[in-house]
Amino acid sequence: MIAPRRFLPSISALLSFEAVVRLGTATAAAQELNLTQSAVSRQIKTLEEQLGVSLMIRQGRRLTPTQAGLDYVTQVRDILNRLAQASVSARTNPTGGTLDLAILPAFGMHWLAPRLRDFARAHPEVTVNLSTRLHPFAFAGSRFDAAIHFGHEDWPGVRYLPLLPETVVAVCAPDLLAEPLEDARDVRHLPLLHLETRPRGWARWLSSLGVTEEPPGGMMFDQFSTMAQAAIHGLGVALLPTFFARPYLRDGQLVLAASQTTQSIGNYYLVWPEDRDETAALASFRGWLAQQAEPATND
Repeated sequence: MIAPRRFLPSISALLSFEAVVRLGTATAAAQELNLTQSAVSRQIKTLEEQLGVSLMIRQGRRLTPTQAGLDYVTQVRDILNRLAQASVSARTNPTGGTLDLAILPAFGMHWLAPRLRDFARAHPEVTVNLSTRLHPFAFAGSRFDAAIHFGHEDWPGVRYLPLLPETVVAVCAPDLLAEPLEDARDVRHLPLLHLETRPRGWARWLSSLGVTEEPPGGMMFDQFSTMAQAAIHGLGVALLPTFFARPYLRDGQLVLAASQTTQSIGNYYLVWPEDRDETAALASFRGWLAQQAEPATND
């Protein structure tokens, strides 16, 4: 037995409560759930009586959650999302599982995606779903089982699998520079392209060459892909991870602005919530990813 039944509200009551918190009125929740307004109100009253806690403040037709209600609905949403995902997984993949993975666009496209065919062959029972997230988020209330993280071990409430460090290279369009700069420090005299999530990227790159002054400002981008396209069109010099820059260098769309590369201050990790039991799908993916990362040198 998981828990005493008095602590296990009905799914209908939880759905009604979540909808009212989100929509603000029992009438709106009833329309969404295809119930009557009185049925939704009874569900919430029953839930409050079962828990012995006031979850909603009634102000006319408006229902406002108490602090206890706000705290409770966060956990309820997480539970409902996980239950829905488990049900979908059981229906679509009864002998395996589903892994919902949040990825960083550049890493996901240029490092992870080319390797996923190998995982699919080794684990046909697991379905991996990919969605982009640029910043850390709360796993509670999300549908994600794991995520790709760049930086340090500073994501609270997660476990870490180190994957690889990031090595960056300065690149630009062939028309901007006929040959790589003999002195990489001279890149300061060219227009520099910057990434929002790495605002100190150029400063660190130049610092490794002994340059202490601040680099000049320039165009700012939210993703490597758009910054790479700007570099291809001659708008400036970009710092790109070697695994991301390699196809553009191979095809001649970009060239090295300087031969100098430097280790970034961060690493890539697989992270997953420490307060959840590890699913079979996550265990299979984590084990496979660890093998992929062992020989990696920023491929």
